[in-house]
Amino acid sequence: MALNEIGNLGSRGIALIVAAGIVYEIIAANCSSPQTTELNASARAETLMKYVKLGEVQAAIFIGVAAAYDKENAVPIIAGGVMAGVMMHLLYVHAKNAGISNGGQPTENYGV
Repeated sequence: MALNEIGNLGSRGIALIVAAGIVYEIIAANCSSPQTTELNASARAETLMKYVKLGEVQAAIFIGVAAAYDKENAVPIIAGGVMAGVMMHLLYVHAKNAGISNGGQPTENYGV
């Protein structure tokens, strides 16, 4: 069954994006952050950025599904997702570059 055959899913699209967003926010708050990326970039920049990219793909899927469910609000759903995605991507790129160029005290011990 195609999404457009299900009926008016406007509030369901909003509910989906809110539910997904809070799960990602909670998990992200307990995992790596741009600050941790900067501090550990010398050893983990490539891995950290791999997961940023995987997160962007997951976010794009959720934004796309939410926009398909809620066609009336598709533009603001997509705009909000794109804006947040670009801002977070740039934040992590900055953190990676700053960590590689400035070093700093890492939060992890390697080879111990």
